[in-house]
Amino acid sequence: MSAPAARASAHQPPHAPVAARDADSAGVVRDGIRAHAVPAPASGSAANAGVRAWRVVRLHFVNFSTIVIVPWIVLFAIALLSVAVWAVVLSASPVIATAAPLALWSGAVFYLFVYMSVVAVQAMSATFPFALGIGSTRRDYAVGTALAFTLLSAGYGLALTALSVAEEATGGWWLGGRMFATPGLTDGPLLERLVVFFTGLMLFFFVGAVFAAAWLRWRVYGLVALGGALAALFVVLLFGITATGSWPSVIDALVRLGAFGGGLWSLAPTALAAVAAFLLLRRVTPRG
Repeated sequence: MSAPAARASAHQPPHAPVAARDADSAGVVRDGIRAHAVPAPASGSAANAGVRAWRVVRLHFVNFSTIVIVPWIVLFAIALLSVAVWAVVLSASPVIATAAPLALWSGAVFYLFVYMSVVAVQAMSATFPFALGIGSTRRDYAVGTALAFTLLSAGYGLALTALSVAEEATGGWWLGGRMFATPGLTDGPLLERLVVFFTGLMLFFFVGAVFAAAWLRWRVYGLVALGGALAALFVVLLFGITATGSWPSVIDALVRLGAFGGGLWSLAPTALAAVAAFLLLRRVTPRG
């Protein structure tokens, strides 16, 4: 061994672990000071699990235009078209707003609820393989996705509540129309109105999550099979109600339940959809 090499090895304690020497040699020298990497917390810790879940949330919001901007652009375009139609109708028949109030009612806001299922499919299809590629587990992804959908539902719910209040304050945008203040759904106090919007959006988000998981697991065959199963279940339900003559009882129960009660009850199928999506994701193999 040469004399310089012998002197260098003498500075390293003979009992120092090899891993420690490797870690020391991997340090970064800046301004004459060797900086060492700080060890990450244990992978099983709750704090680290929260960090990984939040990383998935941020991943969903990377494509901000798909999950926020595009839905609102389409909704406001529909709203402007509705206002134009109301103006034409009122110019032809000025008394229609008082004679037939529902003639100026537009249910176009329900587009947003249905579109949230589409957003869920798009978001999960784009982010799931990438999330696993950067070290997230399927559990991390499921928790982060659920949190992202909850935040989106809260944001959309607050915006729809504010728009419904503005619509009422302006007398239906000064034309007597109704789009955001939907009859039968937004007749209660503001908090109940917010709950109705929030729970409805949550339901459609997590139904979309089930379809997204089916797509990731079986591609188009999964979507067709899941859609067919849900359609068959719906037909069987309608047939059962009709065959037993239960429509009066069903309608009476829905009226007594109201929009607020229905929103709270919708949390049950929302939870079932979330569990179903997670169980499907556990069996998904990422594809390029």
